[in-house]
Amino acid sequence: MRKTIMMAICMTAITTSYAQKSAMLEQMLNETEVIATRAPLPADKAARLVQVINRQEIEASSANSVNDLLKLAAGVDVRQRGGFGIQTDIGVNGGTEDQLTVLLNGINISNPHTGHLTVDLPVSVDDIERIEVIEGGASRVYGSQAFAGAINIVTRTDKTNTLGAHVQGGSYGTFGTNAHLSLVSSSFNNRISGSYTRSDGGTFNDDFNKGNAYWNGKYTSALFDANIQAGFSTMNYGANTFYGTGSNSQYEQDRRYLLAAKVEYKGRVHIPVQVYWNRSLDHYVWLRTNPAAYQNFHQTNVYGANANAYTTWALGKSALGIEFRRENILSTRLGKEIAESEQYKYKVPGYDEHYKYKDGRSNLSLYLEHDILLDRLTISLGMLANHNTSISGGVHLYPGVDVSWRANDSWRFFASFNQSMRTPTYTDLYYNGPGILGNAQLKPEKSSDWNLGTSFAGKYFRFQLKGYYRKGTDMIDWIRYNGKSVSETSNSDIDNVGAEALMGFDFAKLLGKDAIPQQLTLGYCYNYKYRVHSDSEANYISRMTFLRHKMVASFSHRIFSHLSAQWDFTLKNREGAFDNAQTGQYQHFGTFGNLDLKIQWKVPQYTLYVQANNLTNHKYFDFANVEQPGVWMMAGAKMNLKL
Repeated sequence: MRKTIMMAICMTAITTSYAQKSAMLEQMLNETEVIATRAPLPADKAARLVQVINRQEIEASSANSVNDLLKLAAGVDVRQRGGFGIQTDIGVNGGTEDQLTVLLNGINISNPHTGHLTVDLPVSVDDIERIEVIEGGASRVYGSQAFAGAINIVTRTDKTNTLGAHVQGGSYGTFGTNAHLSLVSSSFNNRISGSYTRSDGGTFNDDFNKGNAYWNGKYTSALFDANIQAGFSTMNYGANTFYGTGSNSQYEQDRRYLLAAKVEYKGRVHIPVQVYWNRSLDHYVWLRTNPAAYQNFHQTNVYGANANAYTTWALGKSALGIEFRRENILSTRLGKEIAESEQYKYKVPGYDEHYKYKDGRSNLSLYLEHDILLDRLTISLGMLANHNTSISGGVHLYPGVDVSWRANDSWRFFASFNQSMRTPTYTDLYYNGPGILGNAQLKPEKSSDWNLGTSFAGKYFRFQLKGYYRKGTDMIDWIRYNGKSVSETSNSDIDNVGAEALMGFDFAKLLGKDAIPQQLTLGYCYNYKYRVHSDSEANYISRMTFLRHKMVASFSHRIFSHLSAQWDFTLKNREGAFDNAQTGQYQHFGTFGNLDLKIQWKVPQYTLYVQANNLTNHKYFDFANVEQPGVWMMAGAKMNLKL
């Protein structure tokens, strides 16, 4: 057995907010409850590090999608196949897109078909209040699929009747519009929004159009709160060489439907109950000009219900929860074959086609947690008991413990240990297409995560540092054995080490709100993943890639009056290589930088802005043979009126 010795040091930065962030807002952020535990705790008492991207940071950035916002976190790997969040994979702490749980207002919207589609959201950037990023294994809190971490997207709730609109346009024939209406009373709060964006694309066959519609209704009383959310998203886009170099005229259509409801009883024991359903329709075409030559249709239906009860008593805060989740798929490619005599029952919506394969699995989870809350110490202990119908062995247990010690009002120290798992996606199990082959015998991934960290929050300076080690068992990877032309899914033992830190300077507080410099953050990341195997098993090439180095820097400053600017820079070095279809050479992903700039004039009722993404016009690859667009200029206007 060949041993690999490695060291990992990494610094992570998430842009801090503009000078408008007052002391009152700082207090509000500290008191915000984040979902790092089954029983919600204020952010300043949470037992593990939670990165929060707040509304001020969102408005200051040049982000066109959730994915763009997450680029500024050095510990988050954002890999794009197209602009404006078209087909983006997100990984946390060295994990892949399939190892991340994504939640919308606490509702799990992860896609069992493939992680490529998980962040196809029914909301736009204008709808988002904050994003909570929880790094590291967390199955005991978020469910069995929270293998490497979780991201919770929290939508906005206006305090008054509001009408808003947003129009933008720019390079490559890009045009977008968004509107929202909020109606508020003493007990009810409703926000409805819609958006549409289209573009000719920045590279060949990279055009897209996408639309969203979303409604979030809330009712509040002394006894209970109720919340309903419904959403729809649609995307049509040229897929260039997204899934293979044999065709650069690939095409994809995605539809997503979401409906969820939550009621929380607010007695001595809080009891939130959720029910949800989401459907995803995916149509993939190998040759855009001749769809019948090779195309796939997939439909996933996911529904579930969960209940969680928590209460505060003399010994702390305790929680007990249960969740049922069903994941079904109909497909022309994935699953177990449907008898030919039965296929007529499974028609593809809108097409003269029928699904030929199907599969489904049920997941039952029981959660138990107790949080010990002392003056300067928080200890969170928990356990997930999980049974999945696709996994043998009955009930499996995944324990975890998180500890936070507050040395004083500024310094905090963290330590945690958590065990997690994830079931293979249906693509991992069944896909059989050009150059790739799934494996129905795959085992579920399992991991043990250790985390150790500290944070400092002063008046003018903030700092965070966290180290982690993940021991992975039966990790899923796509490998190509020597002498073969097909990559197959396989289980391997893969470990991962790294660390993260945040360093931020608040010049607005140090020099005054009228000072030219406002905020500065700096970060650097070094990460390493390695495979544990014998020499006899090394007769293959792995498709595993990861960020070896990543540097981030963000600087915001005033220009004059209400005019300000924000500069965001990222520098990445990705481990891995691919066969370049254009040059015929074996090419490493290498090192590339990206500079974004946003200049805006902002007053309470409207905002005018211009922005440039990839200002240096650098051509680079996040995926094999999928070149990213050059400089992308945009200009826009936002209006926000109180009714």
